[in-house]
Amino acid sequence: MNPSLESESLGVLRRRFGYEHFRSTQQQIINRTLAGGDSLVIMPTGGGKSLCFQIPALVIAQRYLDQPLRERMRPPLTLVLSPLIALMKDQVDALQAKGIEATFVNSSLDRDERTRRYRQIAEGNYSLLYVTPERFRKEEFVAVLQKREIKLLAVDEAHCISEWGHDFRPDYTRVGDFRKELGSPTTIALTATATRDVQIDIIRQLNIPAFGNEIGQCQLFHEGIQRPNLALSVLEVWGLDEKVQLLQQVVERWPNESGIVYFTLIRSLEEMSERLRKLGIEHVCYHGDLSRNDRRRIQNGFMQNRCPLVLATNAFGMGIDKEDIRYVLHAEVPGSMESYYQEIGRAGRDGLPSECTLMYDQRDLNTQVEFLRWSNPDADFYERTYDLLLHDVDSVRAFGMEWLRERLCERQKRDRRLETVLAMLQRFGVIEDEMDLTDIEIQGPLPSTLADQEDRADKLLRDQKKLYALVEYSKSEDPRAYIHEYFSAAITPSMAAPIAEIDVA
Repeated sequence: MNPSLESESLGVLRRRFGYEHFRSTQQQIINRTLAGGDSLVIMPTGGGKSLCFQIPALVIAQRYLDQPLRERMRPPLTLVLSPLIALMKDQVDALQAKGIEATFVNSSLDRDERTRRYRQIAEGNYSLLYVTPERFRKEEFVAVLQKREIKLLAVDEAHCISEWGHDFRPDYTRVGDFRKELGSPTTIALTATATRDVQIDIIRQLNIPAFGNEIGQCQLFHEGIQRPNLALSVLEVWGLDEKVQLLQQVVERWPNESGIVYFTLIRSLEEMSERLRKLGIEHVCYHGDLSRNDRRRIQNGFMQNRCPLVLATNAFGMGIDKEDIRYVLHAEVPGSMESYYQEIGRAGRDGLPSECTLMYDQRDLNTQVEFLRWSNPDADFYERTYDLLLHDVDSVRAFGMEWLRERLCERQKRDRRLETVLAMLQRFGVIEDEMDLTDIEIQGPLPSTLADQEDRADKLLRDQKKLYALVEYSKSEDPRAYIHEYFSAAITPSMAAPIAEIDVA
């Protein structure tokens, strides 16, 4: 251990964040980062991943200021890649409230504000900058970064970098190239959920040497998936009546305590809400059909304990940094083990006893199977959609989504394959990020991976296996052991060859 490094980082922790001591492996990770070593950090939700790059960022900035003026070159900057606009805003707001120079640049800003922030960044302001990987498509952004020395690159939600991950983002696959353009700065990749295949793919995509303890290699910090304070259980139920009864028992067990109940369908959420109102159980509902202001109001109310119970779809949770959530229930089967683990990780962040229960109704699987079909259009559907966007753009601009749906989905209004295709075309930069289609323009060709039927079939099969894993989890005698085994599964032979074995705690 380096006493100097520990003294610097511990001082920042106490002075800026108000904590007396680091948790678990945070100090080791921070020491390695400040020494110039790359790391992959797998840490449970609520485990303090953000501090692992925020503390080094502030130490680096302070070191620069401590230099004599004549020795100062370009001001250092820590660049944080994050996939979620709302989450990066919450993190930046929290940092600014502590007097830390942090900002973000994303599509939520108007042109004037983006230009203003670009100018401030180029002039040397800010120690931390949060962006999505898609921001690297903008030449003016890349030009701004060239005026700063990028000392640290943090890749948050790093599972998005891997096509094996549960939330794949195509632009994340270019992070290795971005890193090289930035001069290969010290890099730290962080996620709460990553199987061994995903761990290896993250390192490969980042173009970092194989796992190892030497500074020239990427070191894996895996805190394991065990959360001893969480009581995990699966209860088989049949229909809404049993779900209501079970939820009522949990609420009575945790009176006036905070809890989240997750649903797949808004319709199911609303049905449960109506039943709870009749029982006099106070709650609020959160889902994607609400306005942004309503979602913000509900989230703030939950954070401030004005209403402890939230019925929600998976739109609720990212950015919910609340330590005292005593229970997380799943009233419907989620789509993957990764999603499930991430959501239950929001319970008991304060280390106190909490419970996580999956209400398993086999009929709910039908919904997820349908979702899999919607989220995995075949190559023909991608090609037909792209052809209409390319050759009938005037009609698309004039009549929008419904015109497209009628020609692609045979009038099946519940079919959501079109939404998936448009979202993927946005992620690949083929169309701009706007969904009403009134000003749509084609920016490039259809990516070969989306037009490859074998590739599409492989993607569907991977997603089906993830759903089947939840079925197996529901039948396991020891849920905790099953989760550990799932996230410690053996590396596939094709991926293992060039990489050293990973020691997972």
